Formats: sequence, C-alpha cells, structure tokens
Amino acid sequence: MNIDSIQNGVVIDHIKAGKSMEIYNLLQLYNLDCPVALITNAHSGKMGAKDIIKIDSENLDIDLDVIGLIDPNATVNIIRHGQLVEKKALTLPLELRDVLKCKNPRCITSVEQDLSHVFRLTDKQSGTYRCLYCEAKAERRN
Repeated sequence: MNIDSIQNGVVIDHIKAGKSMEIYNLLQLYNLDCPVALITNAHSGKMGAKDIIKIDSENLDIDLDVIGLIDPNATVNIIRHGQLVEKKALTLPLELRDVLKCKNPRCITSVEQDLSHVFRLTDKQSGTYRCLYCEAKAERRN
C-alpha cells in the first residue's frame, strides 16, 4: 500500500492501533473539505502496530487536547512545503472543555444547555477526569 506524503498539513503519528477513528470522530475531521487519510494497523518497529492520520490542509486548527485524551503518546507533526517544521509531543490535558459530557442527571450541565461541559484531570495515573460542577467521574478512553 502506498499513501502519498502531504505538502502542507498535519500528520498525527504513533496513535495506538485502533484509536484513529475515535480521534477522527471527536475532531470532526469528516467536516473538513480537504484530503484526510486514516491508516490503521501500520507496521511500527517501536509499537508493533500503530495508526496514522494525515490531513492535507494549510489552514488547520486541531484541538491537541482531544488527541492527548485519546492517546497522550501520539505525536503531531506539522508539515510545510513537504518538510517537517514542527513536532509536538502530547500529554494528558489538565482541563477538557466540551469534549466529554457529564453523565450525572443532577449536574447543572443537564439543565443549563448553554453551559460548557468542563472536566479537570484529577488522577494522572488512571486518567481520571471529574466534572468541574458536580465532581462526577469520567474515565479516560483507553
């Protein structure tokens, strides 16, 4: 299989195998009007298998927190004129806004529809996030 390199855009690399579709959906990449390539189960010497997402677009704003939530070991490579110009390492985000939804029916976010769903990282080891308003627990997606 041959996937062409991109000239200007973003390559999300070293994604845990099987997680690229989740990133694709959370970032709503299906709404983009540019080529997007999802490569699943690509051979990796380090990881065994990995997923890769290539987005061929010059003006692209990606929420790195979403990628960090799904796979904090992924890397984001910025490509300009066919050359790697920046490589970003990710971590678990300290705060997530409107990425996770609070499942507590008594939470104020259930009543106030315009209120943002805000979660803060409370345990880095387990990847536990808690709702800012009601302290309801949300597990990181492994």
